[in-house]
Amino acid sequence: MKLDAQQLEAYRAAGHVTVPGVFRAEEMQALVADIERWGEEFLAELPPEKRYWYIDGGVKAKQVLRKLDNPHYQRESVRRLAADPRLTELVESIIGPGVTVYFSQVFFKPPEGGGPKAVHQDNYYFGPSDPEGIVTAWVALDDATEENGCLYFGEGTHRGPVYRHAAPPGAPYELHVPPGEAARHPMTAAPVPRGGVSFHHGNIFHQSGPNHSARWRRACALHYVTNANRFVNPALPYDEAAVVRIT
Repeated sequence: MKLDAQQLEAYRAAGHVTVPGVFRAEEMQALVADIERWGEEFLAELPPEKRYWYIDGGVKAKQVLRKLDNPHYQRESVRRLAADPRLTELVESIIGPGVTVYFSQVFFKPPEGGGPKAVHQDNYYFGPSDPEGIVTAWVALDDATEENGCLYFGEGTHRGPVYRHAAPPGAPYELHVPPGEAARHPMTAAPVPRGGVSFHHGNIFHQSGPNHSARWRRACALHYVTNANRFVNPALPYDEAAVVRIT
């Protein structure tokens, strides 16, 4: 499975493209079950001084994780997903053959309060040596809709520069594009059905809304780079030991 000419042209023009039906619903459910087990174990052992980094501040009734890092390294189920030819062939049709997962995340976006994510550019976080040799594959573990906090993209912004980001006090993970610059670019909603994948360029402006629904909006973001690519100027620390060559 590869992006066809029309899909690839859409990606080049807009900076993102969604491919539905890459994975089956039952595959996503099995992955969710494993991630839920991992999340429960992680939360039980999470020290108080690190909770601000991982707990979703939008949910007041209880402590719920907002994300987990490097599931491709930590969980065999996600490592299989990252190496699945149905996904890697799509990735390689965008950035070329020979790919590595440099970093990955699970986003939980819990129901009835899961917080938004401000406008940002992945390549500011990552600082890759080759900005064109990186693509994020955002796998929808649940249906991602406007109601429950799907992604929004500033289409065409991938052709512009990477801006210096800033973070509000007490939330170093919330690095975002300067508000004045973000306001210049309209954001387009990009819903993704369960089992679909949204591919986006590392430079594109993107954000997600809050989850006001009664449904989860879980997703797994796999950040693929060409094998020679490296995060040489990252805004945050990344664990080189977790880097996994896929093809």
